[in-house]
Amino acid sequence: MPLDPFFSERLRVHRRYLIQRNVDAFRARVAGWLGVFGGAGAAEATGTAVQASGKATGARGEAGDGVGGRSPGAAPAASAQVRRAPQQDRARARARHRRAALAWDRTELATVGTPGPDLRIVDHKVPVAGYPAVRVRLYYPDGADAEKLLPAWLTFFGGAFRQGGIDYPTTDAACRRRAAEAGVVMVAVDYALAPEHRFPTQVEQAHAALMWLHENAPSLGVDRERLGIAGTSAGGCIAAALTLANRERSALPIRLQLLEVPVTDLTGAHIDLAATRALGIPSFLAMRELRSIAGTYLPRKADGRNELASPLRAASHAGLPEAVILTAEYDPLRRDGAEYGARLRAAGVAATVVRYQGVSHDAAIYTGALSAAREWHRQVVGVLARLHEA
Repeated sequence: MPLDPFFSERLRVHRRYLIQRNVDAFRARVAGWLGVFGGAGAAEATGTAVQASGKATGARGEAGDGVGGRSPGAAPAASAQVRRAPQQDRARARARHRRAALAWDRTELATVGTPGPDLRIVDHKVPVAGYPAVRVRLYYPDGADAEKLLPAWLTFFGGAFRQGGIDYPTTDAACRRRAAEAGVVMVAVDYALAPEHRFPTQVEQAHAALMWLHENAPSLGVDRERLGIAGTSAGGCIAAALTLANRERSALPIRLQLLEVPVTDLTGAHIDLAATRALGIPSFLAMRELRSIAGTYLPRKADGRNELASPLRAASHAGLPEAVILTAEYDPLRRDGAEYGARLRAAGVAATVVRYQGVSHDAAIYTGALSAAREWHRQVVGVLARLHEA
């Protein structure tokens, strides 16, 4: 099916972004090479190249973290400032990218999204053994009765593992709308971002949040026997990994898992480049971006084979919760979602995979302008509401 005309301008902007990002990465890499031989004089060039890489960020919030290339070697020992400058510049570039992503997200909600209703929300800080504590936010539907325990969904936002958060306007609005319309408690986990915090930090935070939710369910107004796990994109990877961690460690009751455009294999073996080629994006640009995302999240490339990083690669998918997986036609992750559903079914787990035609990876946020996004929302609400069933 042809791409919905709604995406035409966004596609042009995204193509320009990918091209500019790769040009900037090449410049940063050249500056890094010069730094090996050029001493302090090259540090300024390195910083300039890295700063340039942040300028195209506004094209799409999830596209990248603003880091150009990595120097193949350290600068000469003669100047500690030379060694520190690229790292400091990359940190500043990431901060700029995240600010731009937040601004982009705010604009998208205002222009093509749907605001969420005013609900009661409560934030909690959950300790995580050996890792940073994680903030968790509960969204209660209107009319929630302290005497009546409600189903709850532990949910994980998208953002390529390196940006996003529960305070992002589209994430917050989605949680509000879903809680209100499905009559469930949405429990949003503000997991740590890479590369400041790499795998398995996010999975450990997710598991700690699940344990905390289960242990404190009655005081939170939650029915611990009616829990679901949901995640979008990178958050879908964390959500799927959490079901595996729960099966092995805690065996808490999880009724359903809802995965939206999830990445399930960070080795890249299941990336569907036909989707990006159909958009006129060269395969090498798409693969470079996807490898950059994995490289930001994983401490080592070999970690991509770990089942908690790549749930698709688990030795067994038996005993996992029933799954509903939503994918998009023009998304290179569509095969990740479809294949994960197939693996679940092969292991005896009920799994439904739905592909939305004519839309891209981030289609679900455009409920103010795109009919497919509104249907996506209605389907999600229907899945969330299934936890009301006995």
